[in-house]
Amino acid sequence: MELDSSFELELELSSLPQEKWWGNNCLFQLGGFWHWPQTIQGVNRVIKHFQPLPSDIILASFPKTGTTWLKALLYSIVNRSSRHRLTVDNPHTIIPTLEYDIYGTSHASAMPSSINHSRRILSTHIPYQILAKTLDSSECRVVYVTRNPKDTLVSTWHFINKSNKAKEEPWPFEVAVDNFCRGLIPYGPYYDNVMGYRKLSLDRPKYAHFLTYEELKNDPITHVNKLAEFLGCPFDAEAQVQEIVNGCSFQTLSNHQVNKSDGFPPRITMPSNSFFRKGVSGIIKNICLLRLSRELMHLPKRSFIPTGSSNGKSPMRRSEAAYDECLYIIVLCTKINCVNLVCNNF
Repeated sequence: MELDSSFELELELSSLPQEKWWGNNCLFQLGGFWHWPQTIQGVNRVIKHFQPLPSDIILASFPKTGTTWLKALLYSIVNRSSRHRLTVDNPHTIIPTLEYDIYGTSHASAMPSSINHSRRILSTHIPYQILAKTLDSSECRVVYVTRNPKDTLVSTWHFINKSNKAKEEPWPFEVAVDNFCRGLIPYGPYYDNVMGYRKLSLDRPKYAHFLTYEELKNDPITHVNKLAEFLGCPFDAEAQVQEIVNGCSFQTLSNHQVNKSDGFPPRITMPSNSFFRKGVSGIIKNICLLRLSRELMHLPKRSFIPTGSSNGKSPMRRSEAAYDECLYIIVLCTKINCVNLVCNNF
């Protein structure tokens, strides 16, 4: 995987659409999606050079939708005899992200030795729409996890505001809401990112598995079993499943000293503890429901659910109205001055 030294010249940022995100921070558009300026070269390298092996497992996700949890679960499912490694290493150290850790520089070479185990598990936030040629021509297994957009937004807002850039100039929550609704967010638009992989899972169910953070949280045993079967390594006993679920729970992972640290894991630009917050679903609704009062209660009874979800109850459809209503709840929160309450309790 040695890259040509002239590769950097293949993607000129000045030739790409760009838009101010917040403060002095800009995002650049590639393939219809927005990217950080510091990661877009890596994204382009993945698109052009990555050739997955048939045995590879690709964890795809929109940022802050359960990536850390899924990294721990997938590693434990595939490497059951060595899952104790999660007690001493952050999941992001164990499972690298393609566009950051492997193709993040023009000097990328071999895969890190840390993933030279029985099967390579690799992560990415790159949307399917611009990675389709690579994935459609491969027999690798793709696991995609998504999350309620309200919780995704709040979690993203917290995460970004822990960065060094945000310490100099914080990202206001009201601006974050506007950015998210317009799709102006790294790897966004969110909805298009989700629906791309949903379509892949419907078109190629043998090679792509789609699940939601909420489904996994509500019934981890069932969905860990499904993941193991999808990856071709089913469990022999129910006790094995329970051990992995317990070992990868939010409470267990967040209590490991390595994940409490404010130090930076290898190849990671954020402190280890920034990947572990409360892991709670529906916080905005829980906190603000009473204060939203009639205005919220009179919203249509639809909410954003990734269509055709694994429970089989929702047909495949693109419901822009449902998506907008879900985000509108966040806007209402800002208008009734409960933003601080939301953000301090998530």
